Amino acid sequence: MAIEAHIRELGFRHENLDRAIRDELQRPAADHLRLRQLKRQKLKLKEQIESLRPS
Repeated sequence: MAIEAHIRELGFRHENLDRAIRDELQRPAADHLRLRQLKRQKLKLKEQIESLRPS
């Protein structure tokens, strides 16, 4: 159960990063450095989630 809760928490953080990326892209002058950082964080979370899921 603890792993499932951790996966849910990581999923929630992944969704928040997705929203932050969309918000940044909506800005007239999107900060490309910030976008790159957000996308890297999102990818790391996705990798963590996948590593925790049973095969």
